[in-house]
Amino acid sequence: MASKSKTAYVCNECGADYSKWQGQCSECGTWNSVVEVRLGPTASNRSAKFEGYAGGAGGNPVQALADISLGDLPRFGSGAGEFDRVLGGGFVPGSVVLIGGSPGAGKSTLLLQTLCKLAQRMSALYVTGEESLQQVAMRAKRLELPTDKLQMLSETSVEAVCAAAQTVGPKVMVVDSIQVMHLNDIQSAPGSVSQVRESAAYLTRFAKQTGTVVILVGHVTKDGSLAGPKVLEHMIDCSVLLEGDNDSRFRTLRGHKNRFGAVNELGVFAMTEQGMKEVSNPSAIFLQRAEDVASGSVVMVMWEGTRPLLVELQALVDDSHLGNPRRVAVGLDQNRLSMLLAVLHRHGGVMVGDQDVFVNVVGGVRVMETSADLALLLAIVSSFRDRPLPEDLMVFGEVGLSGEIRPVPSGQERLREAFKHGFKRAIVPKGNAPREKHPGLEVVAVKNLSEALDAIG
Repeated sequence: MASKSKTAYVCNECGADYSKWQGQCSECGTWNSVVEVRLGPTASNRSAKFEGYAGGAGGNPVQALADISLGDLPRFGSGAGEFDRVLGGGFVPGSVVLIGGSPGAGKSTLLLQTLCKLAQRMSALYVTGEESLQQVAMRAKRLELPTDKLQMLSETSVEAVCAAAQTVGPKVMVVDSIQVMHLNDIQSAPGSVSQVRESAAYLTRFAKQTGTVVILVGHVTKDGSLAGPKVLEHMIDCSVLLEGDNDSRFRTLRGHKNRFGAVNELGVFAMTEQGMKEVSNPSAIFLQRAEDVASGSVVMVMWEGTRPLLVELQALVDDSHLGNPRRVAVGLDQNRLSMLLAVLHRHGGVMVGDQDVFVNVVGGVRVMETSADLALLLAIVSSFRDRPLPEDLMVFGEVGLSGEIRPVPSGQERLREAFKHGFKRAIVPKGNAPREKHPGLEVVAVKNLSEALDAIG
């Protein structure tokens, strides 16, 4: 007797499941996103064990945590230091890495470069579902990559991909992309919630049971989030996002989830005619300032993972002709900008309620930490008064609602990075003041916002 197919209702935006159809998803609030999904009978090959896997139901022994050997999972590098930094030191066998990014960001280029290098010392397989083999070969030739040992496969069926991978036995496999993959027994189109979820689960099971590093390529939606259900983020071990504007030659690789390392690491690449090149000193790239520094410009030190990064903040304050003045933040949190402007009025005595305020982080970098608060307010005051700040001035510090300047982590490392790049004066929180004076670097420690405004005149 044939088994009856099951029906489920799944939200295309967030992946929430429902027992019956409804017009609005109660999880994400999106209208008309719940669709009917017919699940076919479970195929026998879905539960079959892969070759080389000795586990299974009842087959895995129970071990004490202290008896588990860590030497069985050695990391191996990708060949790119910036990529390894974001991954936490390299690839871990059996891990699943998801790389997201907008079209044209350079995901396929970065992975093709990585696999061509890895194929020289280990077995590697590149699975392309969106491009033909000829297109990938043309890109590799244009980038002058070694192509003699990389195995290629053009396929969109997950079962066929895993069957081919069992034959080849790769240590690393790239699937480009997860949105075009499909399982034969799922009755929905590729890219739908059920296909993406089940395909990722199948590939994750293959990676864990064979010890293969599986790298999945994912697309992003208009708001910058990863396309597909949120459950996909729980299956994988590492999720990184390749960011960068199409008009910028620099790309930033930022970790969002990593079970084997820190999630706040940042890697910087430059898109060139020879592909993605590493930027070993990103501070020098983001500090390409004009010879005559205008008002509203200041340099701050942000902390990304294990290293400091010097970036330039710019602010423009202008008379507003609107009843509701504009507040625009590029690379910063707009809600935090509104909060800081209220602190500036209440505790700094600077009123910009009738002014348009525009702030920007040069170079396309996103500043996610609060150490940019003080630098942002000083840049706004500089633009409002039309008084340029000194070119050799560096600022960092968190601003509280009562106007106090709070210390930030790794203050001494930030000061050393600023001194290394030629800065001679720094305005920092009093809690980050160094115990010993830095020769050649004047450090002005401030307790509140009014002291910081006095320090710039």
